[in-house]
This record gives sequence, structure tokens and C-alpha cells, in this order.
Amino acid sequence: MIRIFAGVVVATALVVTSASAQQKTVRVVGTIVGVDGPTIVVKPRGKGDERRVTLSDKAAVYGVVRATLADVKPGAFIGVGAMPQADGSQKAIRVMIFAEAQRGTGEGHRPWNRPGSTMTNATVDTTVAGVDGQVLRVKYKGGEQRIIIGPDATIMAYAVGDRSELKPGANIAINAAEQKPDGSLAASRVNVGRGDVRPD
Repeated sequence: MIRIFAGVVVATALVVTSASAQQKTVRVVGTIVGVDGPTIVVKPRGKGDERRVTLSDKAAVYGVVRATLADVKPGAFIGVGAMPQADGSQKAIRVMIFAEAQRGTGEGHRPWNRPGSTMTNATVDTTVAGVDGQVLRVKYKGGEQRIIIGPDATIMAYAVGDRSELKPGANIAINAAEQKPDGSLAASRVNVGRGDVRPD
């Protein structure tokens, strides 16, 4: 019986490992150079070969637009890429204001994609003017952070979009394209810059 149980455990582990391997995700950031049905062809920003990404039937499209400090209000759900400060606060590098339909996305506090930086997705509780910029207190499940937004911070906002925005010349970012075992890419969400905005 013990041997049978051990065999089941090993088999289950292999299935989980196999599933995990199939769920590898990659970021795709660049400019659309072609559209082929549900597939967009993207020229990566900088160097790299073109990537073909097939979108799911219900793929979400969000426009990325410029925003201002006045748009960062109590109750807003935001994502803040920041650098930790000596006093425990976070100095904002980039602030993204989520659309209401995205509330709760990635909620929490964790490392960001720049060395030593953090990402906090949370709801703005209070906001007051400070010496170094606007000071926010944001709350998420299990904690809160004090965020300082100085004049050098980039502030953007998401707006609900649609597939008509996915056309040649559009600057896009896909944060988690699923890489299939055969190397092809699939995605269920695309961020597209509006105007001269280049989402990253």
C-alpha cells in the first residue's frame, strides 16, 4: 500500500511539474506591425525578432493614457512602482491608476522589475501635500504603505478599450503572454498606448 501511495505521489508531482512547465509566461512589449485574425504580430522595442501572439476570444484590451496627480484620489485603486526610502516610505517612480473593472488586480506589496524596487497595488486611503510631494497612505489586504509622489513620477491610467485599437503602429504591452510547449504565444490581456504613450 505504501509503495502504491508513493507511486501516486510521484505521478502527481510529475503532472504538476509538467503543467507548470506549460504555463511559462513572457512579457511582450513593442509595436504592432501586423494583424492576422486573432493574432497580432509585434516588433519588440529595441532588439529581437517579431513575436506572434494569439489573443483569446474574450481577451481584455486596456488603453493606457496620461494622467495627473489630481487623478490620484482617495478610493482609487492604483499600482505604484517605487524605491524604498530610509524612513520606510516608498518614493514613486510610476503610478498606474486602474480602471474600476480592474480593482483588486495583483493586490499587495512585492518586488518590482527594477533592482531594489517595489510594486504596491492598493487602494488610496488618504492623500495630503508634503514637502517632497504628495503623500499617500494606501491599504491592501494585510498591510499598508506610505507613498510619496514627487514631480518626477510618471502617472498613467488604464481605460477600458477594445480590439479596434490593436492595429499596425499601436504600441502595446502584454505582461503575461503564455508560452506554449511549441513556443507559440497566447494572451488574454493587452495594454495599448493611446496617443504617444508607450506602455511598458
